[in-house]
Formats: sequence, C-alpha cells, structure tokens
Amino acid sequence: MRKTTIWQTTRKALTVTALATMVTGGALLTAGTASAAGTTLANACSGTVNGGMGDTVAITGTSVKELVRAGAREAGTLALYDVAANDIAKVNKIDLGSVPNAAGGSIDGKAIGTAVRQAVKDTKSWGLGLNPEKTLNSIEHKVAGSCGLTTVATNYVAPTLPTPGTTGPQQGGNGGGTNGLPTSPSLLPGGSNGTGYAPPRDYGNLPVAQPGVAVAPGVRYPANSPLPGEGAPQYGTDGQAGPGPDVRNAGNAEALATDGMPGGDVQLPMLLAVLVLAGVTAALVRTWVLRRVS
Repeated sequence: MRKTTIWQTTRKALTVTALATMVTGGALLTAGTASAAGTTLANACSGTVNGGMGDTVAITGTSVKELVRAGAREAGTLALYDVAANDIAKVNKIDLGSVPNAAGGSIDGKAIGTAVRQAVKDTKSWGLGLNPEKTLNSIEHKVAGSCGLTTVATNYVAPTLPTPGTTGPQQGGNGGGTNGLPTSPSLLPGGSNGTGYAPPRDYGNLPVAQPGVAVAPGVRYPANSPLPGEGAPQYGTDGQAGPGPDVRNAGNAEALATDGMPGGDVQLPMLLAVLVLAGVTAALVRTWVLRRVS
C-alpha cells in the first residue's frame, strides 16, 4: 500500500513537471515569435521611416493632431474640432502597415487616412459634430491628401548573382551545359532555370571581309575603260543630256554695226555742238559772277 502511494506521488510530480515544461516552452516560443518583428514608430505622417523587414509601421496621434483639427473644422457639421484634435493626440500608436521584405516600399496617403479615421472613431470623441460620419470623411480626406511614408528596410541584403563565366552548379542528366550553366537559361528571374543570363551568341555566319586581300588597280579599272566620274553626261538648261542646240554661254557680246564709218573719228557736227556748249557755259558763268559782284 505504501509503495502504491509513493508511485502515485511520483507520477503526479512527473506529470506536473511535464506540464510546467510544456507551458514554459510554449511561453518561450511565443515570446520568440513576438520579438521577431517589432514596431517602428514615426513622429510624422510623411517622409521616410527606417525599420526592419516585417516591422509594423505606426505613427503617433500627436503627429496628425492638426490635420484632424483642420478636417473637422472643414466638415461643416458644427464639430468641436479642438475636442477631436485633443482626443486623437491621446492615442499613442496608430498602425499603418509593415515594412515589406524588400529594400524599400511605401505607405500611401489613402492608407494613412483610413487608419487615422478609424483611430478618431475609436476615441468616441463627442466633438465630431451633428454628423460624425461626414466629419470622419472630411478628416480622412484631409489626412490622405497630406500624408505619405517611404519605408526603408535596414536589414535588407541584396541577393548575390553568379558572376558570368564562373562555374555554376552542375545540372543533372542532359540539362547541364558548358561550365555548369544550363543549355537554355531563362532570361527572367522567375524562369525555370533562374540563372538570369543568356547564352553567348554565335556570329560565325555573318559576312566579313577577308584581311590582307588587295585588288590591283588594273582589275578594278580595266584598260580602255573610263575611270569613275569620267565621261559623265553634260546637262543643258533643257534638262536633256548633251550640250543641246539652244545652250549658250552667258555674257556673249557682239559689236554693233558702224555703217562703214572708221572707228575713232570725231564728226564735224559733234565738234560744233561741243564748241557751242562751251561758249554758252562761259557766258552763263560770266553773267553770274558780275551779278554777285554788283
């Protein structure tokens, strides 16, 4: 009877110990999961926020206090906007989203406006006026048009791509190629092979000139044949080949007929006219001079 009691006591102790171990292990497991992702608290609803991948991005109620005040005032619902602004300022944290598993991301103003609207609604503020829904819509619109965050993952590590020309992992069967690269790699990162490199191109079928081969001038220009540009057709003003019967050189001049009189001789009428003109001119000058003197 005593042995049975000892066994029962021992079994109960072992059971309690096992249960305590399970509870402790579960608590540690839960704490480890919770600590894997933290919260990045931003002091403003616009700008850049740095955090680890998976971290929750949040803002304080104080950072949107003035936007809530302006939105409630512009709602036209007789809202006590100072009361609504003071109520949202008491909120310590407004969750907006999380940092993506990438180098960076963004949280647009629409998402921030929706989160702030819900936070104001959750305060059950009595300063939302006669139409609380209209006031909340005005606040959401005001915040959405003024806010926007850019997230930067501080613990992001860019994936390492294989260096071109190095030996990659060997493919099994007939899938392998030269230097361990597949014979038909995918050009897209999400392809079946995932190498991201195209095979080298073959330019052997392109026509090229053979170096060191020169053609003699006699072969290029045979004897008794016109050289390039020689014997080109002449074009006249009528657009036809050849000089043509109507083509004339510009500037041709011909001497006028002299009626058989020898050139260079001054005739008697011309000589008399010159003498008369000279006499008349002298008389006019004399008359003008005498008038000026008198």
